Order: sequence, then structure tokens, then C-alpha cells
Amino acid sequence: MDWLELHIDTAHAGLETVEAALSALGIDGVVIDDETEFQDFLKENRQYWDYVDENLSAAMTGKSRITFYLPADETGFSQLGQVRLALEQLKEERPDCGTLLLTMDSLREADWANNWKQYYKPMDIGERLVVVPQWETPPENGRVPLILDPGLTFGTGSHATTQLCLQGLEQTVHGGERVLDLGCGSGILSIAALKLGASSALAVDIDDKCLDVAYENAALNGIGRDTYTVLAGDILSDQALRRRIGGGYQVVLANIVADVIIALAPEVRALLAPGGRFLCSGIIDDRAEEVAQALRQAGLEILDVRSASGWFAYTCR
Repeated sequence: MDWLELHIDTAHAGLETVEAALSALGIDGVVIDDETEFQDFLKENRQYWDYVDENLSAAMTGKSRITFYLPADETGFSQLGQVRLALEQLKEERPDCGTLLLTMDSLREADWANNWKQYYKPMDIGERLVVVPQWETPPENGRVPLILDPGLTFGTGSHATTQLCLQGLEQTVHGGERVLDLGCGSGILSIAALKLGASSALAVDIDDKCLDVAYENAALNGIGRDTYTVLAGDILSDQALRRRIGGGYQVVLANIVADVIIALAPEVRALLAPGGRFLCSGIIDDRAEEVAQALRQAGLEILDVRSASGWFAYTCR
């Protein structure tokens, strides 16, 4: 089936009005891109990142757009005609709704579902790993394949922070380690640790959606719940979760952001087994020294510093 991808450019004040007009025509499930909401979201969730991609910020500048889809058939074109009439009426009645410009692209169902996959190919990382999208065949290059579904959530191995952590894991995991992955996302780091020879891994994330995602990615790699456990919660505020996590880990991972790593630093030594290693990443360059000082103040020794594309990662004990 072919589809029509339609966009209505409006103003922030017009988003609710346009969405209501579409709903009245039986068109729901719209996608809203709005600079005001985007900026509000960044402010409210500032603690979760230090850097927002410049291209994303530029793409959102001045934008208030509603996107929706209609089938490219008689029914869809009939609805499209109704949308055009509704927009003409809104232009007369609501000057605060912006241009109300309607634009259209055509999509085939196969394109809609699969075209994004062309951007994900097997990717060598470090000396031992290759990250492989689940629809690709692992290359026979002697590397350990780490199979992921890039469509599930963040954490595909393409970002420098994840690659820095994976490189650190290669140097740290030699076999038999207990691993703790804080802020696990897709589970890529803890699953990689198991593939490299760790005996067990516990993964934790504040977003409960990561439970299913990490378990699904683990299953793609033949890893079961006998060696892999995923929990939801905030180790810094949930004391019951903290007790359940316990300690004695040979490897603790945290690919998060500077503020969270700084807050976490005083807790790390209690999580580590004697001689254990703490690998942290997600640290933008202009905060690297601040994080390093917090780690040292918490009694951790920085053994290795890695950097790439403006990001830093530390291995500590």
C-alpha cells in the first residue's frame, strides 16, 4: 500500500487547534514537532544530558509542525480534501495559527517500514567487537558479534560515548566478572560484557521501557535471564533498589552524563569488589576535568583516559 505523508506548518498557539480539527475529521495519531515544547523539555530534563546535537537544535528552530499519514486511495484523498477545507476555514478564523501550509510526500509501505535500516551496517569497535544490526549477517572476521535491534531504543554503538565504553570493556573484561551497568539503555554495554566473557550482568535504568528492550537485545545474542538481569529505578534515590543491587562487582559501567556521574561517584567504591574497575563515559570535553576531580575526591584512581569527538571516558579503581 502507498501512503501520503502530510505536514501542516502552524504556530505554537495553533497546535492544539489544528490537532482538534484533524481529530474531528477522524485523523488521530499525529506527530508534533514544536520548538517551544522542545526547549521546555530540554530545560525540565537538563540533568540527563550536557549536550544537544546542533543539527537537531537547528532543525527545531522556529518549527511548529503537525505530521500525519493517510492511505493513498480514495478514502485518503477524500480526507485530504476535507483537511484542505478545514485549513481554509482556520486561516480566516484563527490568524494566530500561522501559515497553515499543507505539504505532502508519498511513501510506499515498504519504504516507510524499512528504509531507515540502510543507515545501520556492521561496525567494528575496538579490537574485538563488531556491532551487527539484527537483519545483517555477522561478518566472519574473528570479532565477537554484538547483535542489536537499532530500532528499539538509544544505544546502538554509533555514538562516541558508547564506543569509548566498549573499548574500555575490551581491556577490562577477561572472563568470569560480575558486571553492573548503570543507565543501561538498550543494554549494549552489559550484553557486550557477557559476550566478552563476563559471568553475569545486572543492568539498571530509570526508564522502565529499557527492561523489555535490553532483554530483547540479550535474547538476540543468546543470553538468558540466568546470567542477565534488568531492573528499573534510580540508584541515587531508591534505597530498596540500592540494597537489591548490593556490591562486589568486578566491573561497574556508567555511560550517562557528567552530573549523574558526579552524583554517583561517592557510591562507586561500595559497589566494587576489591580491585574492581569503574568505567564511566558520556562526559563532554568541557566537563571532563570537573568529573575527574569528583572521581578523585570519592577515592577513585583514574587508570585510563580515552577521548573521541569531544567526549571523554575514564577507567577507575
